[in-house]
Amino acid sequence: MSIEERSRPELIGDCVHCGFCLPTCPTYVLWGEEMDSPRGRIQLMLQESQGEPLTATMAGHFDACLGCMACVTACPSGVRYDTLIEQTRVQVEEARHRGPAERALRGAVFALFPYPRRLRVAKVPLRAYQMLGLPLRRYLPATLATLTDLAPPARRAVPLPPLVRAVGPRRAVVGMLTGCVQDAFFPSVNAATVRVLAAEGCDVVVPPGQGCCGALSVHNGRHAEAVRFARSIVDTFTTAGVDALVVNAAGCGSSLKELGTLLADDPAYSARAADLASRVRDLSEILTELGPVAPRHPLPLTVAYHDACHLAHAQGVRTQPRTLLREIPDLQLREIPDGEICCGSAGVWNILNADPAAELADRKAHNVLATGAEVLVTANPGCLMQISAGVTRAGGKIRLAHTAQVLDASIRGIRLPR
Repeated sequence: MSIEERSRPELIGDCVHCGFCLPTCPTYVLWGEEMDSPRGRIQLMLQESQGEPLTATMAGHFDACLGCMACVTACPSGVRYDTLIEQTRVQVEEARHRGPAERALRGAVFALFPYPRRLRVAKVPLRAYQMLGLPLRRYLPATLATLTDLAPPARRAVPLPPLVRAVGPRRAVVGMLTGCVQDAFFPSVNAATVRVLAAEGCDVVVPPGQGCCGALSVHNGRHAEAVRFARSIVDTFTTAGVDALVVNAAGCGSSLKELGTLLADDPAYSARAADLASRVRDLSEILTELGPVAPRHPLPLTVAYHDACHLAHAQGVRTQPRTLLREIPDLQLREIPDGEICCGSAGVWNILNADPAAELADRKAHNVLATGAEVLVTANPGCLMQISAGVTRAGGKIRLAHTAQVLDASIRGIRLPR
């Protein structure tokens, strides 16, 4: 029987309350509160499934969950907390327990972040703010202040061509998801991703006008919105003639691999969604599957690799990025202490929960800086922004890069761009 066919009470019953999840849960680590641990939240789910009303207090414990899925990795009983929390969040969202201010904040967040064009428009005032360097932060509302702290330098982006041919013999035809935040704030990562794929023998198809994959909506219980975005992605890439859909953002990749589940009840999309989901690959996965053909030039760097939660825990992709980095001559890889603890980004969790997110970012920054590495490498735009803010608050210095940028620099024989 598949996970999708099992009832919610059956999934809840898998938890034996052993506590292996506790030291891996970011909110339990911060607060030591049982109801803000995975097993505590599962107990609340049980109470609700047995008829207890979904109170604001109960919903608050569910909202506090980052959805990092470290507990799924740690659980010896195979509890599918990922499925349970996503189902529960749909119920919480439908209950509308939040006050007017919180509803307004969430409405603004979800009216902006899943829309690449709107994000690009938002870069204009942000760029002006960053260029002027005025000490305006203290006068900004808390949410805007958090956003300005997190945002990287807003640089102009050069649009990617719809098709980039393979360098040398073609080994695969792949589609590339450009993403929302990745596209707006990290266009250099997308450009590096295309160059690396082409260098490794891939024709890269980049459909223009592609939209959000729906990851933020899925992770926040906005089911109807997530379905709408998912259908658009299926329409875009199932007609693109690609062997695989390559993703360079961990949260997007984890959701796209679950397209078949999300659209399972939609007769017009279920089969196509399941087929596309089976062909979704993280950049590190596709490169490892193909095997390297492009020469690697030396990069004399010490690198600390940060496991993005939705890559390591949700997708189980851990060894592939490390293998790719170790194949670069003269590059030394260092592990981060307590690396399994989330950095606090978690999609838009760091915007909706700014103070605890900053605590987690500061913990992560401390551990990253303790490695003595010159560069922090990860595979998710949210992690890059979150850890960068923590490093800045700590007064430390370390360069940050996406895995694609490091591989691109080695293949091209150039210094890693700053």
